[in-house]
Amino acid sequence: MADLINFVTLLNGKFDNKDQFEKISKTNPQYPYAKHINTICNSKIANLPNDFEGIFMIEESYYSVQGTTRSSSHLFLFMEESNSIKLISYEIPEGYDKKNFTYKMFKGADYDQLKCSAKFTPAFFRKSGDTWEGGSVSMFSPVLKFSLHEKFTENQLEVSESMEVNGKRTFGYDEPIIYKRIK
Repeated sequence: MADLINFVTLLNGKFDNKDQFEKISKTNPQYPYAKHINTICNSKIANLPNDFEGIFMIEESYYSVQGTTRSSSHLFLFMEESNSIKLISYEIPEGYDKKNFTYKMFKGADYDQLKCSAKFTPAFFRKSGDTWEGGSVSMFSPVLKFSLHEKFTENQLEVSESMEVNGKRTFGYDEPIIYKRIK
């Protein structure tokens, strides 16, 4: 479980792309200022099995473009599997939605009531040196494809996400968003 602890320790915390945003937004006003707040939340999940070896995390994402901010939150479970870390996406627990599901607002849920996302293909991450890298490709519908690729180090998250409808990109950027830990 040492790899799992190392992995989630890198992800846990607050991150933004301020440095990258300040450079790119000068020539591309549509480039987002982005912020991630990742918080381990096992203490808010009731009735975890006694031998449970996974770590739940709430990821709060905020994207601001030209004064408009969109937010989205996710519940992820991380587990060790075959020399890698597996990321499983869960549905937002009942009573919450992507806008009000934050660590502060989350009062808790019963483990037995949580549901894995049927749309998201689990992502797998492997360690090379001090870097974790991996991702997945999910078909959210027959025409909607979501691609995820991430690299994590001690102070930086590099995230590439894209959505395509019938092969045409509808969300995503030409280069990864570089999030740095906010101290």
